[in-house]
Amino acid sequence: MKKVTPFLMFQDGKAEEAMNYYTSLIEDSEIKSINRYGSNDGGKEGTVMHATFSLKGQEFMCIDSVIKHEFTFTPSFSLFITCDSEEEIDNLYEKLKTDGAELMPLGDYGFSKKFGWINDRFGVSWQLDLPN
Repeated sequence: MKKVTPFLMFQDGKAEEAMNYYTSLIEDSEIKSINRYGSNDGGKEGTVMHATFSLKGQEFMCIDSVIKHEFTFTPSFSLFITCDSEEEIDNLYEKLKTDGAELMPLGDYGFSKKFGWINDRFGVSWQLDLPN
């Protein structure tokens, strides 16, 4: 086994938009590669056949699924971010919750100084933590 990489499957051609959004919010992040569907590849031309991106050094893969599934993302798998400051956690939380859903509003739940859990506008779940 070489490595384990989180894999995000988007529907409705949202993979590239999500990658651009995530890499714009988190420092030291980048889109590493994008392979797009061509006119004869079975997917909507120009959407993401396969891509890789990194957030703070953690690599992810993603696709735009050509198959319409009856499922999507679930909060039972989330991206956990340990923040360095109140400003950072507040900023990320506000941006990620835009057009998304709050699962646990930012607050002190006893296990950290400040914690929040949201689903972003793409349905991806994020836990944001500011340790004590």
